[in-house]
Amino acid sequence: MGRKKIAAKAFTMAFSGLLTMVLMYILLLLFSQVSYLNKEVILSSLKDREVHFALALSLESALVVAALALLIGIPAGYALSRFTVPAKAVIDTIMDLPVVISPVALGAMLLIFFNTAPGLFFQEHFFPVVFNVTGIIVAQATIVIFLAIRLMKSIFDAIDPAYEMAARVLGESRAGAFWRVTLPMARPGIMATFILSWARALGEFGATVTLAGATKMKTETLPIAIYLNLSAVKIEKAVALVSIIVLMAFLILLALRLLTDKGALYQ
Repeated sequence: MGRKKIAAKAFTMAFSGLLTMVLMYILLLLFSQVSYLNKEVILSSLKDREVHFALALSLESALVVAALALLIGIPAGYALSRFTVPAKAVIDTIMDLPVVISPVALGAMLLIFFNTAPGLFFQEHFFPVVFNVTGIIVAQATIVIFLAIRLMKSIFDAIDPAYEMAARVLGESRAGAFWRVTLPMARPGIMATFILSWARALGEFGATVTLAGATKMKTETLPIAIYLNLSAVKIEKAVALVSIIVLMAFLILLALRLLTDKGALYQ
């Protein structure tokens, strides 16, 4: 065997070995939960009112937030991608802050804001936020909307503006070119953004618990339910909730992968 073949084999083995180690680490984390699960725990968790409430609240709030994220993210992302904006680098950086700042820190910022004069005015004239169910949506949306804007900007950046220019040469307005050309081309990316936004909202904990609190059967999403049950040393119930959220995350990510790569299942 030549030196090049030996080097190529060593390269393949090193990289494959590292990939295998990372995969084994994740699998060990997942299978470590199995010892706490049995038929009785699973059945009792499926019948538990608290689990039903946390699951329903998580799904509903994540759906609302994902819809809001698309509603705002598509036009905002398009504007950042296509329009000439003064101080664009500064605006881009500001837009990234809610995504990279610690969720707990962001939740603290929201809590402080809603206790200032503008925040109190908003709560008095619109709807209560602090330690309320609506606070869950506000906290999740503050993170997820900016994530959607970033994703949509990247999607529109990847679409050649020449398609829009051609449509405008053929008589379309700028808005018409967007609706009839750019938006249909961005459809797979929009679907992927919706799924990722929904998944991110579903798993959000730090900002939510800081702003909306952790009140059982009121502001109890799945992550908060896990936190409350661990705090009460109800390990088996917490593990059952973890299993639910892991299964949902797996299905969401698998759907996203199949959506963006139709051949992924067979690779």
